[in-house]
Amino acid sequence: MLSRLRAWREQGWTSIDADAYAEAWQRFGGSVATHPQVIERLAGLAGIPVRYLGWLEQGELKAALPTWGRHLALAKDVLKQQGKRALFDLGNAEVILPLAPDAQVRLRHRARYVSDLNSGRVSTLREQPEGLALAREPEQYSKKFRYNQRREQRLLEEAGGVIRPMQELSAGEQAAIYADLFQRRWGFEAPGKAQLAEVFTLLREFMTGSLIYLNDEPVAIQVLYRVEAPQWISVEYINGGVDPQNREFSPGSVLSFVNTQAAWAEARATGKPLRYSFGRADREYKDRWCNRVPVYQV
Repeated sequence: MLSRLRAWREQGWTSIDADAYAEAWQRFGGSVATHPQVIERLAGLAGIPVRYLGWLEQGELKAALPTWGRHLALAKDVLKQQGKRALFDLGNAEVILPLAPDAQVRLRHRARYVSDLNSGRVSTLREQPEGLALAREPEQYSKKFRYNQRREQRLLEEAGGVIRPMQELSAGEQAAIYADLFQRRWGFEAPGKAQLAEVFTLLREFMTGSLIYLNDEPVAIQVLYRVEAPQWISVEYINGGVDPQNREFSPGSVLSFVNTQAAWAEARATGKPLRYSFGRADREYKDRWCNRVPVYQV
């Protein structure tokens, strides 16, 4: 029975190796959640092997898929089933599968937050009720909004605020600061707190953005991962933490402004579009920073 179900699910797909999957990602593009090294390292941490599949037409690879059983690899449902629910946190990351521009495939593995970029090439996708929040281009903010953000940043810096790159900190320092500020902001522990330092070590080369100090104490941090595909740059804003005692200086808002502006500047310097995802479009503050775009599921 199990093999019959798998045969139905994988109809049209062929088993490929990790190198072939990585090659497809480098050719066709993808996102943080489908990057070959992100998949390999986090799946290794979870101890759950990845089965890679390819869609071939006339012997040519047109699409590739990383899977955990009937789900895409790194799926929260699989972690939960295996008793590893909070092992790592990728939020509700945009899933861009490596598909050739002319690919036409069937996807029968369970998947959520599949990108609009894949929608015309996968026949089995249906739109999710909730959209995805993608950061607006700088020019799409009103002049008043940009003025207010720059003013908040100036006031914060005049009060002793310092903006530091995340990469200046060790993974252990990043984990300790994030866990502390997340707890202060939300009143409960950060997901995967026990493994944060290990996860940040594994994903260190992908971590980007800055954090904010006030009077030598960290007051705002955001966990951002960045990957560069041939056609675009993908940034995932996973989660963040802010010290509520410094709300008067709006450090969280200042950090969103600093991080998004820096990402846009870098993407434009490379001549590539930027897909800077805030995850599910489920909070009012995301509407201030983002456009809602369709997202799909199987």
